[in-house]
Formats: sequence, C-alpha cells, structure tokens
Amino acid sequence: MMTEFPESTGVSMIEPLCNITISKDDGDFTAKVQTELGGLREYAGESFEELLEQLFLDLQEEFESF
Repeated sequence: MMTEFPESTGVSMIEPLCNITISKDDGDFTAKVQTELGGLREYAGESFEELLEQLFLDLQEEFESF
C-alpha cells in the first residue's frame, strides 16, 4: 500500500505504509506483512479470498488510527 502526498512543487512524496508478499504453495496461500506499527507477521488461507479477508480486516483495524 502506498499513499501519495502531492507537494506544492508538483513532486509526489510516497510514504510506504506496509509491505505485503503473497505466495501460493500446493494450493495454500501465504502472506507476509510488515508494517511499522505491527511488525512482521504471516497469514495463511486455503483460498485467495480467505487470505485477503484476513489481511483486510487486520490492516483496517491497524490503520484506523491514521
């Protein structure tokens, strides 16, 4: 996830909020997520949709305070 903040000079400043790596192994999906607030953690799901739902709910909760 990246958030862009335009500056008055017309140059965009990008602030990375988290890094997410998603992989698939033998039909199972795994995501490694690293954020400044929550650190490094791993999620697993039998389907891509299940994995995304876990990620969405956790990251939404973490970033609600932003």
